[in-house]
Amino acid sequence: MSVNKISEQLLLAVKTNQSHDDFLSQLEKYSLDQLEKELNNDEAKKAFWINIYNAFFQIFRKFNQIDKPEIYKEKLINIASEKFSLDDVEHGILRKYRYKYSLGFLPNIFTKKLIKRLAVDDIDYRIHFALNCGAKSCPPIAFYSLEKIEAQLQMATLSFLEGETDILEEKKEIHVTQLFKWFLADFGGKSGIREILNEHLRIESKGYELIFKPYSWEEDLENYSDDF
Repeated sequence: MSVNKISEQLLLAVKTNQSHDDFLSQLEKYSLDQLEKELNNDEAKKAFWINIYNAFFQIFRKFNQIDKPEIYKEKLINIASEKFSLDDVEHGILRKYRYKYSLGFLPNIFTKKLIKRLAVDDIDYRIHFALNCGAKSCPPIAFYSLEKIEAQLQMATLSFLEGETDILEEKKEIHVTQLFKWFLADFGGKSGIREILNEHLRIESKGYELIFKPYSWEEDLENYSDDF
């Protein structure tokens, strides 16, 4: 079984409350060389690490009762005999070692060589509409596959933006997800946000002020999408 398929099966086991120990063992025993060989392009990396992030957040929260902020920092993900944290996965690998608190503008100068080796070549802003951290304002969890990752990320982006974007014509305001603000550089700044709204929602935002909506941190575990 490929490492991408293992990540899908792990997430499915977590969703259905089945034993996931065998999949954890398979991930741990994978060799680093084989991992890099299989995750040899951004599509494979995104599909694998998104599933890993979403599966392990649920494991840590549901089964281990780890709370924030430790849940993001503890290196408890064992893959290829290497230990990763959720922050390593999100900000190190999927966001190409961006410093977590820089809005995406600065790299993390303390990034380990292993993270740089495993990181994507190009940051794809759509990952922010696929990663779920157990909060009510998070995107729902979907199962990402190497074969369908492009279409799936497009669908996830469209679905999330449709639900989180409000146009107030009388005030000339467009209210958008707070994710745009937190990871501003990933989205290409405010001009990039406007282009994204136009691309996915056909919204022409010229003359409208962008308002970032409050983020609800109310816990909402097991929020799985029905689309995949």
